[in-house]
Amino acid sequence: MEKEKKPVQNVQFRTVGELLDFLPEDQLAIVERLRELVFECVPEIEERLSFNVPFYRRFKAICFIWPGAVSWGSKTWEGVEFGFNYGHLLADEAGYLDRGTRKQVFSKRFYSVKEIPEDLLRDYIYEAAIIDEEAGKARRLKGKKKG
Repeated sequence: MEKEKKPVQNVQFRTVGELLDFLPEDQLAIVERLRELVFECVPEIEERLSFNVPFYRRFKAICFIWPGAVSWGSKTWEGVEFGFNYGHLLADEAGYLDRGTRKQVFSKRFYSVKEIPEDLLRDYIYEAAIIDEEAGKARRLKGKKKG
């Protein structure tokens, strides 16, 4: 008899709106403020669900917001994680972002809206957007050379 695979996640959303409706109030407030900051800093950014949470991209993935209520494996947590897909490229001299055991993705977990350091987070988002823009330019140049 074949062993049944457990789902990697506890939910399946079709839209960001469905995700927002699912979240507990405390996480919803944090997610909404983080989304506002991302759109404020990079108005042309695209928001799309990946792994049932919002990821933001232009030329490649820039950042994501992962509410703890959305599991990964059997694990859920308190708060909301805000992560940078290419965090290893950010100038994080203060060492503010958590690296854990990851080599590329750096993040920070927030437990309330009050503890979000908005100016600092804006600086990181702007820097991540510049890194993304440079990657987009490099990709376009590479495409022109082939043609």
